[in-house]
Order: sequence, then C-alpha cells, then structure tokens
Amino acid sequence: MFSSLPKDASTVRDWSWSQFESYYHDLAARSLSASSVTEWLADWTRIADLVYETFARLHLASTANTADREAEQRYRTFLDNIYPHAQAADQKLKERLLTSGLEPEGFAIPLRNLHTEAALFREINLPLLAQDLKFGNEYDKIIGAQTVQWEGEEVTVSQLRPAYQNPNRALRERAWRLAAQRQLADRAAINELWQKFLGLRQQIAANADFADYRSYRWKHFLRFDYTPADCATFHRAIEQVVVPAATRIYEKRRKRLGLQTLRPWDLEVDSLGHPPLKPFADVAELKAIASSIFDRVDSRLGEYYDTMVRESLLDLDNRKNKAPGARCVSFPAARRPFIFMNAVGLHDDLQTMLHESGHAFHNFERNLLPYHQQRHVGMEFAEVASMSMELLAAPYLAYDQGGVYSETDAARARIEHLEKSILFWPYMAVVDAFQHWVYENPAAANDLANCDARWAALWQRFMPGVDWGGLEQEMMTGWHRKLHIHRMPFYYVEYGLAQLGAVQVWANALHDQAGAVASYRRALALGGTVALPELYATAGAKFAFDADTLGRAVDLVERTIAELEGS
Repeated sequence: MFSSLPKDASTVRDWSWSQFESYYHDLAARSLSASSVTEWLADWTRIADLVYETFARLHLASTANTADREAEQRYRTFLDNIYPHAQAADQKLKERLLTSGLEPEGFAIPLRNLHTEAALFREINLPLLAQDLKFGNEYDKIIGAQTVQWEGEEVTVSQLRPAYQNPNRALRERAWRLAAQRQLADRAAINELWQKFLGLRQQIAANADFADYRSYRWKHFLRFDYTPADCATFHRAIEQVVVPAATRIYEKRRKRLGLQTLRPWDLEVDSLGHPPLKPFADVAELKAIASSIFDRVDSRLGEYYDTMVRESLLDLDNRKNKAPGARCVSFPAARRPFIFMNAVGLHDDLQTMLHESGHAFHNFERNLLPYHQQRHVGMEFAEVASMSMELLAAPYLAYDQGGVYSETDAARARIEHLEKSILFWPYMAVVDAFQHWVYENPAAANDLANCDARWAALWQRFMPGVDWGGLEQEMMTGWHRKLHIHRMPFYYVEYGLAQLGAVQVWANALHDQAGAVASYRRALALGGTVALPELYATAGAKFAFDADTLGRAVDLVERTIAELEGS
C-alpha cells in the first residue's frame, strides 16, 4: 500500500489521523525478518518523514505570522489530532524492531536511541507534550507582538537593533530603554506562562518515573556522552579561562569609547567610531552575498545553498508578528532544509545566515542516509556544523575573495565575530546554569522573585565588565528574553560545547582550509550513525569540557584578534 503514499507533505496537511493510521497498521502487521527489515525500515521512514514534515511546516506557518489565526488553528489541530496518535504508533514500531532482535547495518547508535526513547515513552504524556508546544506558541506570540514607536513608525523590538550601533550615545540609550520598557510590559504575562511551563514539565517527568525534569530531559535529548556534572565542570572552566578574556574585551571597548563605565547600550557600537557594517540593503542582496561566499568555501555547499534560493526555502526578513530568533527547519520527506530568521540589515544577520546555512548543509548531507533513525544528530554536534561554517566562511568576507567588505571592514567583521565568540561562552554558562538550578529546585523556581535573583547572581558571576546600575529590573529579567529557556529547556549548553569544537575545526583550517572543509563534510554525512566523540573526531576536534582545551581555544581567538587589529 505504500506505493500510494504521497511524497509531498503539502498534500497530507489536512489529513485525518485515520488516513495516516492505515500505513502504521500495515507496518505493525507485517512479518519482520532479516530479509524484510530493510524494506520495512524504508516504509517506516516514508510515513515518519511525512508526519514530521507536516508538523514542521504547520509550526513554521504559525511562527511566520503569529497573528494568523488560521495557521495557528491548523497547528493546534495537528497537535491535538495527529501528534499524539503518531507518537503512540511510532512507539509500537520501535518496540517491534527492538523485540525482533534484528540489528540492521549502520544501526548500532540508532538502536541505542530507540531503546532509550521506548523506555521514556508514556502515553499519558502525549497530550502534555502537545500542551508544552502550545505554551511555546503562546511565548512566541508575546514576543512577536512587541513593537514600539520609533521615529514616527511602529517597529518591532528587533528592528531597533541598528540604533544600538549608532555613534550617538544618547540615541542608543533612548532606543535601548524603549525596547526594555516594552519588554518589561510583558513581565507578568511571561511569568504566568513560566509557571504553567514549570508545572507541566514536572508532571511529564513524574509520569515517566523520573525524580526531576532534568533527568527526564537528559534522556529525551539522548545524552549518553556527558552528564550534568560535566556541565558544571564546563561552567567552572569558562569562569576560569573565558571570563578574564571577556573582561579584557569589555575593558578595551570602554577605553576606546572613552567612557567611565560601559553600559548595555554601548556594546554594539563600533568602539573606534566607524559606521556600522551594513553588508546588505535587502534580503535579495543577502542571498546573493551568501551564495558567493559558500561557493568559495566549497562548490558542493554552494550548490546546496543555491538550491534553497531557487526553491524558496528561505524566510529571512524581520516583520511585525513574526516569531523571534532564527532556526533551520528540516523537511525530511522533501529532503530539504528551510531557514527562518529575522534580518534587519546588520552584519549579525550575515553571521546568522552563515550559521543557519551550516545547519542546512548538515541537513542536505545527513538526509542522504536511507532511514530516519540514522539521521538524528544531537545538537552538541549539529551546532558544530553551524558554528564551524561561520569560521570556515570568514576568509571569504572581503571583496577580493568574493565577499562584501573591503579588507579593512572584513577584518572588522572577523574581530567582531571572534570577540562575540569569547563573550558568548560566559552568557551560555548563565543560561545553562540557570536551567540546572530551575529543575533542581522547581519549588523555588515557581517563585518568580527567586528566578530573577538566581539569574542576577549568575550574571554577576559570569558577566562582569558592564555597568547595570539603575537597570536591575532589566538585568534580572534577562531570562524572559532567552527563548530556549521557555521553548527548548536544556538546549543551550550545546552551543558552548559546539563552539569549542568549531574553534578546533577552524584551527585545522588555518593550516589546511580544503582539508578541514573535507573533514567537516565527512562528519556531517555520518548523521547519527556514530557516537558524539567520534563525530567530533571525524570533524577534526575533541569533545571536551576541560579548562586546558578551552584555554587553547581562547588563546587562538585572542591571538587572531590581535593579528587582525594589527593588519
């Protein structure tokens, strides 16, 4: 019957569960043997890919315009009527494969994952998991609706970002305070939603027989190669070797700007008084710039990107009621990625394009694997794909390399990126440590004042160098504005680990760019068929948490910044 299954997910968007269900019933009823398992897995992949892509497209539509009631209703209908049934049907097929004792080629890691997922599954949790996604949609709506009046126009808070790069300090401060005032206006709404998230997640963990949500989430993320204790080790390493480097960057900025203290609205303006880098005027120009850069990095990667442009797989501009952030979404049935972001014309947007395109290239490569179970990759390595691409593309930012900047501005852009890499690790530690505290202490975290106080304490521990005097409310509610905390709990340490991996990939590229890119692509193509340390090793890096490895990475970044500043 699978010969009649559509290949295009858009044709099944409005299917009822009964239409999907017949295919799952067919798979459940078949005999399973060494001779039939490959066809069985191929058919399971086809229906699973269609269901996932339908979910991804409906969610994407609901975030592209959070005011679109029809799109939101389609997504909610899917969560209510399809998602729980598909999860339950998928569980039965997992159990079927596991009890068969069959071990298809290239399935050692996927089988390990399936064992864990099967043990984690509780039917009672299906509507709760759907509700968690709905709460996430509510968070997107709150953030997406945040607009202000600026110079006679209604603009989103994100669209104020260019003002933070204006040399006029009074103007920067006015824009920053306007945005902060609008964000604080939603403090009660986000706090109320937070308590709903927290109670729901505790119940999900309890239903799955876990003592706390962190333990549940660790299994959910299939984290076999590190523990919460390793995260604490990483936090201490960041405090030891990165925070001093970050403090040096802030102090250099303060001196160059001639300020007594550095304030939050002083962090984006060029410290030497240069005008902001404006690499593109509109998203069409952004697409063209990215295409040129990727073709220089690797011709195959350039082809992948051009495919996305031709097939309209990019939604790049910021607009009112568009959900915040940037992400790469997988369409597995079509074997295509989709990039969603909020560009407003800054260099940061170009960096985001490089980053999300790294995820897209990973999707192209791993989707060549035959079975969907082989394509699951932990974000600890998926983020290596994206962060490495930012660094591998860096040599091609200048005009004479096919890029968009003069040699001087290309150096500026690289310095800015490398400095932000150092500044990111301490911020990552704040976000990750906050989440560990929340789910270790859920009763305390249910009190919003405790959450604010914990965030403030972590901020003071990891983020010295900026004066927040008189802005205590804005600082302590920073956790409101980190969507991962609300929408994707415990998904953030991956960025810190992956950045360490990416710097190692880049270190290899400094000696052999072509060889480093080749190793990078080999690792992407492995998908989820090998364990995390092997993925890192294939890419030319070490999966690590220690201060020595981190210190070597920080030293390379600081030395390169010094070289670029002297060029």
